[in-house]
This record gives sequence, C-alpha cells and structure tokens, in this order.
Amino acid sequence: MFEQIKRLGTDTAIYGISTVLARLLNFALIPLYTNILTTAEYGIVANIYSYIAFITIFYSYGMESSYFRFASSKEVGDEKDNFSTPFIAITSASIILSVLMIACADPLTSVFQIDISLYTLLYYTSGILFFDALALVPYAALRLQRKAMFFASTKVLNIVLTIILNIVTVYYLRWGIEGIFFSNLAASVFSFLILAPSIIRQFNFKFHSSLYKELLKFGLPLVPVSISGVLLQIVDRPILKLLMGDSAVGIYQANYRLGIFMALITGMFEYAWRPFFLSHTNDPNAKQLFSRVMTYYLLICSAVFLALSFFLENIIQYKFFGRYILPPPYWEGLSIVPLVLLSYIMSGIGTNLNAGIQIEKKTAYLLPTSLAGSASKIIMTFLLVPQFGIMGAAIATLIGYAMLEITLYPIVQKFYHIEYEFVRIGKLILSAAVAFSIIKIFDASVALKFITFGGWMISLFVIGFFTKGEMNRMRQAFGKIS
Repeated sequence: MFEQIKRLGTDTAIYGISTVLARLLNFALIPLYTNILTTAEYGIVANIYSYIAFITIFYSYGMESSYFRFASSKEVGDEKDNFSTPFIAITSASIILSVLMIACADPLTSVFQIDISLYTLLYYTSGILFFDALALVPYAALRLQRKAMFFASTKVLNIVLTIILNIVTVYYLRWGIEGIFFSNLAASVFSFLILAPSIIRQFNFKFHSSLYKELLKFGLPLVPVSISGVLLQIVDRPILKLLMGDSAVGIYQANYRLGIFMALITGMFEYAWRPFFLSHTNDPNAKQLFSRVMTYYLLICSAVFLALSFFLENIIQYKFFGRYILPPPYWEGLSIVPLVLLSYIMSGIGTNLNAGIQIEKKTAYLLPTSLAGSASKIIMTFLLVPQFGIMGAAIATLIGYAMLEITLYPIVQKFYHIEYEFVRIGKLILSAAVAFSIIKIFDASVALKFITFGGWMISLFVIGFFTKGEMNRMRQAFGKIS
C-alpha cells in the first residue's frame, strides 16, 4: 500500500511542481493589480472571473468527467472515439455559446453587474471561455495517460505568457482592466495551439452517437452538481458586490487569494487523485488505501494551515523592494485567511469522498449534497455580510463546504463503505486546534510562533498519531540521510 501511495505522491509532485510554479507566478500578479488598480477596479475583475467560472460549466456540460469515466474503461468505442466524441461535443456547444455572448454583449453587461461602457470585456470573456473549453478534453487525456510532465509544462508556459502580457499591458501600456482580459485570452489561445498536435493525433471525424448517449447519461447529472459546486466557490463575490460594492469585492478577493498555498495542495491532490483511484478501483486493498490517503492529506493540510495562519500576516505587512504584496487598504481583509484555508481543506475532503460515487456510478446522488452546500452558503452570506462584512462571506463559505461534506459522507458510505482513521484524524485536528488557539490567544511574536509550530510537530509523536510502520519508515529515511 505504501508503494501505491508513493505513486500517488509522485504524480502529485509532478502536477504539484507545475501547479506551485504556475500559481506562484500567478500570485505575483496580485501586487501588480493591487498597486495599480483601485480596490473597486480589482473588484470588477474578480466579479467577472466568478461569472467565467460559472459559465464554463455550460461549455463542458459534464463531458470532461464523462471522458475520464469512459476513456479509462473503453466500455463503448475505441480510444479515438472516446477522445473525439466529447471533443466535438464541447467544440459545438462552445461555438454556439461564444457567438451568442458576443452578439448580446451590451444587454449582458447588466447580468455581469458591470457598466455598459465595459461591454468589450465580454468579447474577451467569450474568447477565454471558448479556448479554455477546447482544451478540457486534451488536458484530461494528458492526465489519464499520465503525461504529467507535458501537462505541467503547458500550464506553466500559459502562466508565464499571462504574466509577461500583464506586465506589458497593465503596467507599461496602462490598459487597466482590459489588459488583464487581453492577456488571459492570448494565453488561452497559446495553450490551445500547444495542444493542437496532441489533438490531431487522437482525433477522428467520427461522432460515436452511442458513446455520446453514454457520455450524456453520465455527465448531465453532474451539471447541476457542478453549478452548485461553482456557486459554492464564487457566489459570495456577486452577493458582496450587491450588498457592499466593488471595493469590498476587491479587498475580499485579494485576501482570498492569499490562501494560494492551500489551494495548491488541494489542486495538486485533485489532479492526481482521479486517475489514481480509477486505476486502483479493483485492488483488493483499495478501500484501505483510500482511507490512508485521506489521513495523509489532512496531515499535510494541517501543517500548511498552521504555517500560513501563523506567518502570513507578518509577510504581507513586510515591504519587499519598497512595496507591499498587498497595500494597506487591503489589510482589513487579512482576518478571513484562516477561514479560507479551512474551506480549501474541506474541498479536498470532498474530492477524496467523491471516489466512491464515481466508482459506483452514483453521480446523481451528488446533487442534493451539492445543493445543501451552495444553498447554505447563499443563505448565510446574505445573513452574515450585513452584520460582519467580508468576514461574514468567509464564514458562510466555510459553512457551505462543511454542509456539503456532512451530507456527502453518509451517501458515499452507503454505496462504497470505507473505514476512515477517525481516531488518528481526531488527534490531528485536536493538536492543530490547540496550537492555533495558543497563537491567537497570546497574540504571539514570530519567535513564539516558530516554537508553537515546532511543538505541534513534536506533539504528533507524543500523542501517537503515527503508526509503528510509519515510524519505522521515518527512522529508515533519517538513517539514509545521516
């Protein structure tokens, strides 16, 4: 089992290196945006991108997930059929939707909650959505074929180009918001062109109707789930804009993005997890393996949560080359970061739990759980934001994710029962909570934060979190190093 988890770790590391590099490069844009754009302008950008995340669902309509399911098993059609059919389906839908968005750009500005003078941003938006949708199946194929290095390289190149173009258009040319969307569109086109040779190799012009019916049968039940899931992620931005204005959205978004390192962990895990569990579904120890993965995931997340909660504020309020990562007008939102980190952790838990649903083809049961999460978030955002401001939106986000996992767990256990290591997980959560509370109660110095973090790591050995087998492997590892 350890070797299987090691393989997951290897794939996660490859995806992780690219994801870490790409996200860190992307994170470098935050000081550029926040030091040049006003909080209100940055709020407009954040709001439009929240709509992009939502609309993407209708461009793919479940085809990406269906591709994973049927390309891995080849129950219907051959390899090229399983690539071409969902690719053609997504391309057709994308052409229709993007043309409609361009034709209706003026009236759609009110839907996107932007001034009509900014209608050209929707032209860029339609292009971004189109080319990103065309890349969905090719990227999924790279993941399924375990071509992690090529996948990683294209992602990194996309971000590098985005950054270069942002520096040119936003900083030098002073295009403002339009420069951000132009840069994203150009990078999306570039990624599609890089993937074009791979698309040509796997593509044929045959549209397999029987396969398409199976893809729809599997994928369409995921569309409402995806809608609900994306609402859970981004619905707080439009509500904040409605209740507090663009400036509040800008402050909220900038601080939300400080959760980047936890987003990296969950993103890396998600990229590697689906191909991993599909390839181990028939293993005799599959359920024990999936349980252990959950424990290790939470261990890593706990360490990252404490490190970021302890030291991030100190880093943000330190000047690098005469500038802050976030200027002082954004600092009022720093208090939301721990809640954002916890929300990302909860999202990763859901990723792990989803394995049973995917394996047993019970995707229709995801809808009520997803609705529970998104509905809870929407209701709580409206209730809490008027009283607590952007902190209310962060609390509502955490409540939404918690409700999703609480309702998902019994459903998954009904169809694919797994004995999770709750005693170990309980020890982990309790020790992390104690360490976090010490820092918050005593308003600790940097030195005390380091001592507390080190004490937390030692406590894991003291309370018996690690198994004997894990202790032996750690001794062997340290023995090799020494």
